[in-house]
Amino acid sequence: MRAGHRRAARRLLTTLAGATAGILVTGPAAPPARAGSGAGEPLGTVARTVGHAHYQPGHCPRTADPTPGLNGARCGTLTVPEDRSRPEGRKITLGVATVPAAHRTADDPIVWLAGGPGDDAVSEIQLALDGNLNRDRDVIFMSQRGTYSADPALTCPGIDGFNARALALRHDARSTGRRHVGATRACHDELEARGVDLGAYNSTESAADYADLRVALGVEQWNVFGISYGTDLALLYMRLHPKGIRSVGIDGVLPPSLAGGAVTWRAAREGFDGLFDACAEQPACNARYPDLKGTFERLVVQLEDDPVTTTVPVPGRPEPAEIVLDGGALVNWLVSATHVAAGVPRSIDELAHGKPQRIAEQWAGGKLSPQAVGRLSHGLAYGVFCGEWTPFESRAEVIRAGHRAFPSFPRSVVANAPLLAFLHPDCRAWDVSAADDSVRDVTYSDIPTLVLSGGFDAQTAPSSGAYAARTLSRSTALTIPYVAHVVFADSPCAQSITRSFFDTPTAPDKGCLAGLKPPPFEIAP
Repeated sequence: MRAGHRRAARRLLTTLAGATAGILVTGPAAPPARAGSGAGEPLGTVARTVGHAHYQPGHCPRTADPTPGLNGARCGTLTVPEDRSRPEGRKITLGVATVPAAHRTADDPIVWLAGGPGDDAVSEIQLALDGNLNRDRDVIFMSQRGTYSADPALTCPGIDGFNARALALRHDARSTGRRHVGATRACHDELEARGVDLGAYNSTESAADYADLRVALGVEQWNVFGISYGTDLALLYMRLHPKGIRSVGIDGVLPPSLAGGAVTWRAAREGFDGLFDACAEQPACNARYPDLKGTFERLVVQLEDDPVTTTVPVPGRPEPAEIVLDGGALVNWLVSATHVAAGVPRSIDELAHGKPQRIAEQWAGGKLSPQAVGRLSHGLAYGVFCGEWTPFESRAEVIRAGHRAFPSFPRSVVANAPLLAFLHPDCRAWDVSAADDSVRDVTYSDIPTLVLSGGFDAQTAPSSGAYAARTLSRSTALTIPYVAHVVFADSPCAQSITRSFFDTPTAPDKGCLAGLKPPPFEIAP
């Protein structure tokens, strides 16, 4: 689900295996800005008010990490109503950065929709540029409401701190679960005390934000590229606001009609099996780690009954951290570790032989790193989870989905969907109204759409791409083998296909798929 989990996994697990834009034109009468067309001013440099939305050029937004891609970007803010049903009420501002095309500039830019929910698009600029997405088109990044570079930013570092402390606890509903809900309630109360209308942070409002941004920038037609939760948002956006959308790319697909805990169990099954099968197909891996799938599932049951406690060193901390590995922790570790698949068989084998350190270090790294604190917008995340997911899916349905995917797992493991522990109790504490039923509607569209999935995707499931493509009449649906969630981040082939798609949306070049090979798995001596 959360692209932040994916990035943290790749960044930390692999250790173990702004420019300012000037205001050139102001006022609503400014001419439309067409990206690179030579008509009007460069995209992102014109102030414009459209309805209740206002774009103002200015300083580039803050980012969670140094972002060289902001050098030369044209930046500003979009100001919109927090709640569009009360347009004269409280206003919020969303950071915007337009990165110019590296070479020729097509008239239709690309707008990037970040994942999460709760990740910050502006902080993902380098991810897009590493894939050369701006080769021929300007790429626009706008922080979704509540995220790191927006104002207000609904980040709640207290939840991140609790998640770090919980590494030393079991995934127990009675003790850890109550404390988890306590951290969520504290975040809720803090934001409400700041005057935030928590019910206004959702996908429907975010989709309207992007529709307003296109018009406020003076863009006649653009392309949309969404990753992870950004695919949920993209599918909703193209259904509610199709005007001006030339094409859509979605990568790591989470259809709104499926979003929730149940699909994460199916995703875990498909992603794990993809990795296990790839090992079995390599003679050296299969010989050294026979029945990897069976070994992993036995370990989940064993650790849930008798957890392992170990300590791991933490960079920047004087004392090692205590880590508890139970069955739920092992499942969540593997969901993230599919991003560094080459080392997974060896890590599972070491755990089976009484050596939990590799997995414990990897599992702890993403939560104990300073980069894990204060980045994710929990306010937006729970707005989506609790308004759009849990009202349409009972906890019993999640448990049944877990049992279907992993019949051997005990109830205490399947009670918490991967990466979504204690979600239903959390949502009772968050206390926002359910969205209209239509938020779960299937998207029917003839907008050309590229649907990308990864064969190792343990977060949103390869099959979810095919599901979404069924009602997109001009779609190209592809599964990139041997790659985990959000293939654009890790696959040069996926990057090439994506660039080709935006050039020719009805006929992308898929030739690179023929040469793909599985990763060479690590073989322990």
